[in-house]
Amino acid sequence: MVDATESRAGRKGEVIFALATGAGRAAIAIMRASGPGAQEVLSALCDGRVPPPRHAGLRALHHEGEHLDDAMVLWLPGPRSYTGEDGFELHLHAGPAVIDRVAMALTSLGARPAEAGEFTRRAVQAGRLDLLQAEAIADLVEAESDSQRQQALAQADGALSRVYEGWSESLKTLLAHQEALIDFPDEDLPDEVEQALTRRLDMLRDALQAHLSDRRGEIVRRGLTVVIAGAPNVGKSSLLNHLAGYDAAIVTHRAGTTRDVIAIDWLFQGVRLRLVDTAGLRETEDEIEAEGIRRALFHVEHADLVVHVMAGEGEPPLRADALLIGNKIDVSPPPEGTLGLSVHTGEGMSAFEAALAGRIEALVSGAGAPLTRARHRAGIEEALHHLDQARTAPWPEVRGEALRLAMRALGRLTGQVDVESLLDVIFGQFCIGK
Repeated sequence: MVDATESRAGRKGEVIFALATGAGRAAIAIMRASGPGAQEVLSALCDGRVPPPRHAGLRALHHEGEHLDDAMVLWLPGPRSYTGEDGFELHLHAGPAVIDRVAMALTSLGARPAEAGEFTRRAVQAGRLDLLQAEAIADLVEAESDSQRQQALAQADGALSRVYEGWSESLKTLLAHQEALIDFPDEDLPDEVEQALTRRLDMLRDALQAHLSDRRGEIVRRGLTVVIAGAPNVGKSSLLNHLAGYDAAIVTHRAGTTRDVIAIDWLFQGVRLRLVDTAGLRETEDEIEAEGIRRALFHVEHADLVVHVMAGEGEPPLRADALLIGNKIDVSPPPEGTLGLSVHTGEGMSAFEAALAGRIEALVSGAGAPLTRARHRAGIEEALHHLDQARTAPWPEVRGEALRLAMRALGRLTGQVDVESLLDVIFGQFCIGK
């Protein structure tokens, strides 16, 4: 039995097509196609009048004597195309009947509907993109916030790839030095080669560890979780409703109204947030309320940011990094050390939103290219594991194998694993063979 991966690989030489625009009513629909033979398919549709490469041309589309549509046509010959193959785009009128009839014509001419992600898969296979850039394209399509858009664009431009490739180059140099120590122990190699190797290994390991500790990319990609927590009846649900702009949570004067977690999605200054309202924290013998409090504490522990709405003086912060809020300043002064506001009157809300924006900015901004997916984290953790093995290896051969495995783990992240290129480094740096 042939699996889906083998099926796609075996059908790589076919012309594929798909609708590049979304479903629903619109003025224009873009049908894209790619693969060897794309020019012949396009020529058949355009009665031989294929536009010059990368120049849009208005053409009447025909098939078997039938006028299908008047479309703007783009001919995109490889390798300067998204997939690296010959391809074209048809900018059609977006009526469902037009789209269906053109799709039928393409099928009749030998093309087939593309499978999910197949255009990008072909781009990776052709070397137009690496795996990290391909993932970024998917993230860009799914981006709901400006921060997600910016991060995906940077990764699609190769920011993260360049970081990993730089580490791979460092590993390649380390392995070249290690191989020289193994293969030529009696040669007149510099005495400091071993010390330099160990020092560079530690520097690389520290860089990978710092990369793992930076969770900005993952936070931006999934959105930040902001938990509103505190004692009962301090205005947590009122604050959630104010930020949401509608009554997402029930608000009453009775303490303990909220017994379960209430979560809403909120786009705040270009960042996607998940706002979570929780049950009031107090001692209780009510079984249902106690479960709500247990869930509240769980969310407080795992939140990216906690907004702790305080009831009075002497209340300890739920987390050391919590944003401390004193609500109901229209009734009484806020507790010392808190940001005072009144959800009821709106007083202090601008200052609160500014403080919230500052906390969020600190969580998502910074230099460098952060990892964005669990796959990246697993790959870096694997590479780091092998680097730790290299540091404690009892034999030079064991260290060399550990370095080789670390480089392979990094190479799998981008889809480029080339151990043979070590030869250039070995011969170039140590002049072996002279």
